[in-house]
Amino acid sequence: MSNIHPENMSTEKNDEQYDPFGDDHVGSAHDTPMRPDAFEVDDELKMELIAKHFKEIMQILGMDLTDDSLKGTPMRVAKMYVQEVFSGLNPKNKPDVRLFENKYNYDQMLVEKDITFYSHCEHHFVPIYGKAHVAYFSSGKVIGLSKINRIVQYYSKRPQVQERLTVQIAKDLMESLQTEDVAVVMDASHMCVSSRGVNDTNSRTGTAYFSGKFKDEAIKTEFLNYINTRTHD
Repeated sequence: MSNIHPENMSTEKNDEQYDPFGDDHVGSAHDTPMRPDAFEVDDELKMELIAKHFKEIMQILGMDLTDDSLKGTPMRVAKMYVQEVFSGLNPKNKPDVRLFENKYNYDQMLVEKDITFYSHCEHHFVPIYGKAHVAYFSSGKVIGLSKINRIVQYYSKRPQVQERLTVQIAKDLMESLQTEDVAVVMDASHMCVSSRGVNDTNSRTGTAYFSGKFKDEAIKTEFLNYINTRTHD
């Protein structure tokens, strides 16, 4: 994991605006842009339509869909889009978060680091992948650790920009945990940079959201020092 420092990260400014990270990643509101009728079509019909249009794309590219290796590709892509890599678009797939009393009266920072995530750049529909690091201070309630991973992965499974993804995770955790004291740092590789365009395979993108107690420089530094510490099996 590369070292992550505040000066290298895009951070949240207010509810609706945050720094864009690079010319090709323009910031927007933290809600994913969706049409009002997005869920009037059921998943089965969506897959049927996507398969139809993807088949047309392959044909335009000159591929022979009678080949045994290719003839099932349009439906495979459709199922992957709807049921897997973009399943986070559908609110019905949002993790059900149950709160528990903080019976141990633990009042220190809780950190879940190195959460692997996979997403897709909404500009080119190619993968974004990396690690998320999440921390919070309990307001009297806690959630199971696996729920933090599920929240990260739910918002990752959408066409995304990394800045929005970071804010969405933080906002959800603040609402779910009923606390303002949340931090999210994301460190990722973008295949729209490495596999096309500039073809830079070494660069990574860092984004962050600090709220509540994490705006205190000492607490922020404690969090960043911890996530930068190497761990060994």
